[in-house]
Amino acid sequence: MQMQGFVIHHSICPTINGKGYDFFVCLDGTIIPAVETMQEPYIHICLEGNFHSYSTKIKKWPSMHQEQIFIAQKLMFALAALYRFNPDQVFSHTDLCPGATFPWNELVISEKDGYH
Repeated sequence: MQMQGFVIHHSICPTINGKGYDFFVCLDGTIIPAVETMQEPYIHICLEGNFHSYSTKIKKWPSMHQEQIFIAQKLMFALAALYRFNPDQVFSHTDLCPGATFPWNELVISEKDGYH
C-alpha cells in the first residue's frame, strides 16, 4: 500500500488505547512502535501529552515537548523517505485531536531543508 502522509494524535485521545497509532513518541523522545500497524494509507503518530492543557498565550511551546517534537520530526522525515511520499502531508486526527494548542508551527517538515 502506498503511504500518503501522517495523522497526528495526542495520548489523551479517547481512541488511543494502544491500537490507534503506528508510533508513540514519549516525552523523553523514546519511540515505541505499535505491535500492529494501522494498515491505512496514513502513518499514525501519537505524541505523549495533553495538547489541550496549555494556554494559547504561550509564545513558545513548553521545553518538555521540544525534544519530543524534534524526535517526531526526525521519525516523520525518515518514514517519508522510506515509503517515498512527501513529508509535509501532515493531518490532525480530528478537530479535537491532537488538541487546540498542539504546536503545529514547531512541527516543521521540509523536503527541501530536511527536518528542523
